[in-house]
Amino acid sequence: MAGKPAHEAPRSSARRTVSRVIFFSRWLQLPLYIGLIAAQGVYVWQFWIELSHLLSAVMGDTHAVQTVTCAVQAAAVDCSKLPVTDGLSEATVMLVVLGLVDVVMISNLLIMVIIGGYETFVSRLDLNDHPDQPEWLSHVNASVLKVKLGTAIIGISSIHLLKTFINAAQYDAKTLIAQTAIHLAFLLSAIAIGYAERIVYKDEKSETNH
Repeated sequence: MAGKPAHEAPRSSARRTVSRVIFFSRWLQLPLYIGLIAAQGVYVWQFWIELSHLLSAVMGDTHAVQTVTCAVQAAAVDCSKLPVTDGLSEATVMLVVLGLVDVVMISNLLIMVIIGGYETFVSRLDLNDHPDQPEWLSHVNASVLKVKLGTAIIGISSIHLLKTFINAAQYDAKTLIAQTAIHLAFLLSAIAIGYAERIVYKDEKSETNH
């Protein structure tokens, strides 16, 4: 058997080195996920601030009532011109609660991106069958992650749209139509992603069977 040319050994070694450098570059994403963890902390802080304002307003704090009432108004409304009230209306309480739900859903989205993205693109999580390990993490991949993120974005958009409809008197028709159109665009995009992933999965499954 003829031996390999001498020049192939250094070339092969160089390729292995380049491959290892490229593969190691995945760790450059680690600071990004750490930054998202910090953003998660900001959302936790924001949640407790909004909740404390709501509880203070319910207990009769006039300043908290004004703060909460102003927070749920449309951006174009001048809060200084709002009438002074002693309590919160049912619609205002509902808008504040929806805002809290919105924060929670965005926080859930961050968790999916942090855990799923790290597991998929950086390194396996060494959880040793931890009892609190999310069920979806056992079969997460890039395709599953895209579908889950699309679904989460639709949920967040739904909350924003519901808040707008409850407070519809503060918005013009153009804003309502635009937000509805954006939500429908998110919905159609998620359906398209799910359908595309289903086609890919069927093709892969048929190739495996053959």
